[in-house]
Amino acid sequence: MRERLRELIKEKEAFKQVFCKRLVEIRTERKLLQRQMAEKLGVNLSTYSNWEQGRRAPHVNDIYNMLLVLEIDANDLFDLE
Repeated sequence: MRERLRELIKEKEAFKQVFCKRLVEIRTERKLLQRQMAEKLGVNLSTYSNWEQGRRAPHVNDIYNMLLVLEIDANDLFDLE
């Protein structure tokens, strides 16, 4: 059971790293600053910055709004292809 728990923690960390990396990549491809993304999403700059740095996880509604603002689908953001 402990081994499975360790595996789940590693998977979660790997997923978080992919999400954060893709969020930064896509934002910079769109030539948007963190401040601009935060404004478009209606959140504080520190909140958005924490999402990109993996310190905090966005709510599902915020993720949905990211998809709209960046004009991408979830496959692109989560690198699922």
